[in-house]
Amino acid sequence: MDILWQKNEMGQKDASVSLMAQQEVERARDFHQSFPQYTETPLVSLSGLAKSLGVAGIYVKDESKRFDLNAFKVLGGSYAMGRYIAQLLHCDIAELPYERLISDEVRKQIGEVTFFTATDGNHGRGVAWAANQLGQKSVVYMPKGSAPYRLEKIRQEGATATIEEMNYDDAVRLADKQSKNVPNGVVVQDTAWDGYEEIPTWIMQGYGTMAWEADDQLEKLGVRPTHVLVQAGVGSLAGAVQGYFAAKYGENCPHTSIVEPHAANCHYKSAVAKSYQTVGGDLFTLMAGLACGEPNTISWELLKSWSDLFISCPDEIAADGMRIAAHPTGGDEAFISGESGAPGLGLVAKVMQEENLKDLRDALGFDEHSHILLFSTEGDTDPETYQKIIGGGK
Repeated sequence: MDILWQKNEMGQKDASVSLMAQQEVERARDFHQSFPQYTETPLVSLSGLAKSLGVAGIYVKDESKRFDLNAFKVLGGSYAMGRYIAQLLHCDIAELPYERLISDEVRKQIGEVTFFTATDGNHGRGVAWAANQLGQKSVVYMPKGSAPYRLEKIRQEGATATIEEMNYDDAVRLADKQSKNVPNGVVVQDTAWDGYEEIPTWIMQGYGTMAWEADDQLEKLGVRPTHVLVQAGVGSLAGAVQGYFAAKYGENCPHTSIVEPHAANCHYKSAVAKSYQTVGGDLFTLMAGLACGEPNTISWELLKSWSDLFISCPDEIAADGMRIAAHPTGGDEAFISGESGAPGLGLVAKVMQEENLKDLRDALGFDEHSHILLFSTEGDTDPETYQKIIGGGK
């Protein structure tokens, strides 16, 4: 299948990025740094690959090391839950570091809360983990086709979790509906809709910790990224990353491309139509964490204004990226990149190697001066599938 792409013909680079302003990201970062599990995840420099492809540098943020949960999603869920509890307590999040957040005192003050969410796996596991740390309940709905291994990992965190006979977007609606039937039920979802914007905003700010770390790590290397490629499901991660760099660099922010699977390419289709579009159906894709057909309305405002390119990819691009990470050349460090974490890496390699993709390469602006930042957002969250793919299976 072909790679599809669309230049942004909507954006004026004028949408407010205040939600990802430095002070907001620092609040989230300080919150996460109060966790005893916190360590900065690695930024892998693939200098050998960069040299072979003819670019100045390729840098991959490896989120397989995040909180021993094998994915970045816990950053958003935990921060949103912290902000929600701070709101219940009428205090600032700065007054609620991890030790106080999990204390018996706080639990007595807020009572019993049940956190509901829908997920393909990573977000739900992060919410379940955070709820477990808080001594609270969590209920997690997964769309059909979800990996049983991911379901079991969520249950091991103490959640009530099920795989439903519906796609991701319908599972979100189910979580929202069921939360209203439980005393002190609240939805912690990384997408937004009319009337549900506050918690998704907090989640995006929580993801800002990852963007801040990557930017700081690059600064220590003396590198300013010229290009950022970030994958999109509902777009919360993409909007957070785009918002962070736009807030920091303004008109001079790196050239940013949004990458999606063909089966759930709602942002690409929105870019083509120059208006908000959704994708229905089963949304089956190897990139399960990106199998979302309805863009987050908050992040979409950032992406349509600031992002440069929207790209829709076949699943084989993600599989290629996984194999490159697992079997690097040129002396590069190997790392584990899961299905939803690898499309950016696979795309960069394909675009630089295939002459028939010259038009896309030119649209991206890749050349010998390019320093490219990517985000590998998960490790082997489905180990059986991961092993099949890196071993050369389809």
